Amino acid sequence: MSKFATAAPCANLALLACVLATIAPWPFPAAAQVNRCMTADGIALYTDRRCTDVGAVPGPVRTDRSGSGRIHRGGCARNLQDLMYEMTSAIDSGDVNRLASVYHWTGMSGSAGYAVMARLGAVVQRPLVDIIPVMPAGPEGEDGWLYPQTTVQSMPVALRVEQTLANGSTPSRTVFGMHRHFGCYWIRG
Repeated sequence: MSKFATAAPCANLALLACVLATIAPWPFPAAAQVNRCMTADGIALYTDRRCTDVGAVPGPVRTDRSGSGRIHRGGCARNLQDLMYEMTSAIDSGDVNRLASVYHWTGMSGSAGYAVMARLGAVVQRPLVDIIPVMPAGPEGEDGWLYPQTTVQSMPVALRVEQTLANGSTPSRTVFGMHRHFGCYWIRG
């Protein structure tokens, strides 16, 4: 019995030595610095070599990591400016998923969701001219744009997306209602 008790630790050490011997020769990936270079044509080039090695010059260093000029806080649009910014960015980049991220989907059926996605897809395909807040109507049915705000400033009830069709001259208008839910602003159809 003592023969097995002393042999077991030696066998475990031998096994560990074999494992370490097989792992040790493998090279571990080293961290590489990525350089941003500009070619003579003005094209940004990213490489792990020096810019001069690839026939380029060092490019400007971005200090804003998000690339948008806006600090990403995660979550949803907490104010009207954030909502309009997300909509503008989505339309300008043609990203239907980004536009869908500010849409209020709560309680929608699957078939209605597909119809909304088709509508949003059509919106992001057209060039954007402007997004205009639509204010609530004033007294006696007057347009909210002309009604002076004398007491309490009211929030817009909708956002009007002004665009042009593919020909660049025919106007197109889409109006999205606005909805506030859980402290966030959303668009809806």
